[in-house]
Order: sequence, then structure tokens, then C-alpha cells
Amino acid sequence: MSKIGYARVSTRDQNLDSQIDTLKDYGCERIFSEKVSGRKYQRTELDKALDYMREGDTLVLTKLDRLGRTTKQLIELSQYLEDQGIDLEIIDMNINTKDAMGKMFFTMMSAFAELEANLLSERTKKGLDAARARGRSGGRPRISEDKEKVLLSLYDSKSYTINEIIKITGLSKGTIYRIINDRKHNEDDLKFL
Repeated sequence: MSKIGYARVSTRDQNLDSQIDTLKDYGCERIFSEKVSGRKYQRTELDKALDYMREGDTLVLTKLDRLGRTTKQLIELSQYLEDQGIDLEIIDMNINTKDAMGKMFFTMMSAFAELEANLLSERTKKGLDAARARGRSGGRPRISEDKEKVLLSLYDSKSYTINEIIKITGLSKGTIYRIINDRKHNEDDLKFL
């Protein structure tokens, strides 16, 4: 019967260290960690942790929202763990699904976790709407036409690799491909006119 830890943050900018340290201090023999949104159903490291675990093991988390953001998601996962004979322990809430009170509390907290995520989403949308009403737009600033032209001429010359274009322009690979694809789609649209 092993304690297996799972740590997750939502973005690449966030750090997993504090969760991993807490899980180690709690006695987890193995820790799976990843950087992916809690709303996503496809979480590779969580899937690996679940495949690794056996009946009698305990999945340990530092906080409930590390496991998922929707009540449905959390309850389905809780049911899967129960069917496999795997317990769930959440350190900061002192929840352990080994007993009836822990199971009931987990279900209630799952609903609160979803409510919190929805409220955050609503506040973000309201903030963006308020900013737009004042003439500001969210997101990253658009790339200047001049920089876009430089990027396209470098790409069209076929003298530079994408990595070299990244270094020259300071743009990300995703941005470069988006601009190239946008141009291709615009050219395709013009063919039909």
C-alpha cells in the first residue's frame, strides 16, 4: 500500500516545487507532475499515476483543485478510484475517502471547486468587457505589419530555418506559423473571388 502523489499547475509559467516538496514530506513514494489546465480531460501524468496505482494505494494531492475543476470530473474520478480500491487524500483539507465522512466532504468540496472556477471565469469576462468598453482590448498586442513582412520574407527566402527566424524576429514558433497560415488562408480565399 503506497502513497502516490500528483502535482499539477495550469500554466508553464507556474512552479510545481512547493506541491512536490509537500507531497515528499507527506511520505509519497512516487510523484507524478504536469503543467496542464485542470479543465482538460487529457492529463498524461495523471493517467500514468492512475495506471501505476494498485488496489490499496492512496492518491495524495495538496489541494482539491489540482485534481480537476468541474464537479462532474471530480466525481467521475472519485468513482474510478473507489472502483479500483484506491483511496484519495487531500492534504490541505484533511480529506481521506477511506471513511464515509471523507467521501461526503469530497463530494461537497467538488461542487465548491466548480463554483469557484465558474466565478473566476465570470469575473475575468466582466473585467475584459469593462476594459473593452474603455477602449482597451485584452491579449497580446498585434505584431506590426513591418515585422510581419520581415517574417514572411525570411520564410519565403527559404534561406532560414524556423529556429533561425525565431532568433531574428523574437517571435514564438506558434506566432510564426499562425502568420504563415493566415497568409495561406487569405491567398486561398482570393483564388475563389
